[in-house]
Amino acid sequence: MNVINCRSKLIASAVIALLGCVFAVSVSAVTLKEIKKRGYIRVAIANEIPYGFMNGKGEAEGAGPVVARAVLKEMGIDNVQWVVTQFGSLIPGLKANRFDMVAAEMAIRPARCKQVIYSEPNTSYGEGLLVPEGNPGNVHSYSDFKTGDKKVAIMAGADQLDMLQKLGVPSSNMVTINSNADAISTVSTGRAAAYAATGLTASNLASKSDKVQVAEPFTDPVIDGKEVRSWGGFTFNKSSTAFRNAFDKKLVAFKKTAAWKKILSEYGFPQADIEGSFKKTTKQLCSGK
Repeated sequence: MNVINCRSKLIASAVIALLGCVFAVSVSAVTLKEIKKRGYIRVAIANEIPYGFMNGKGEAEGAGPVVARAVLKEMGIDNVQWVVTQFGSLIPGLKANRFDMVAAEMAIRPARCKQVIYSEPNTSYGEGLLVPEGNPGNVHSYSDFKTGDKKVAIMAGADQLDMLQKLGVPSSNMVTINSNADAISTVSTGRAAAYAATGLTASNLASKSDKVQVAEPFTDPVIDGKEVRSWGGFTFNKSSTAFRNAFDKKLVAFKKTAAWKKILSEYGFPQADIEGSFKKTTKQLCSGK
């Protein structure tokens, strides 16, 4: 192969690669105009009660979906196609353009803010432990798993992994499960002494079986001198800033209504959690402040 042909092929390859990148960016972004023209929006949830789940009738419920539906309606979007996926697939799915936004009340964390963009917080919530009936392991905090051989279960992709690691819990004491649906059997059969999740999630799971309960009392984890509290928001592809901004404007207005407070209350959020959602901004949370 002569030098000219080789150079020509290299240039052609570079142009094709550049066009491929441009195309990838263009298809990953979504705009309000595009969604209205399409006639529907794709919104993902992770089947986690009370944040976002499908009921027995195949309808999306939870603090995320119900608030999202109300906000989207204000934006002129009535047709929502719900996508159910595992929690750990939410961010990869957004980045791969498998859906347009996530309504799973995913906690706003600096590491996630590097991959996706968030709305302002919609909810606030603390931590908890699901344990076997009677709590035979006598566990009352995440730090109880730092020593010994008791196992604590966590959901793949959830924030509890980072919390446990920062508290010094060894990986050998952690058991990973794919979804909340596996938590009751994992704990009741002794595969793990407890399941680490938000307090709302643990309480909801405990209500489904007499084989498990919520660990009481429970000591909230303290990391870097601060008691752990999470703020959940709606999540968008990084290229969809304009659409996120339009959604955010309507969300902020909706949070000033009694209808918004009623939705959160109906899904078990106490007054402290409802008021707590206003205590941090997404900018602060993404910066780690």
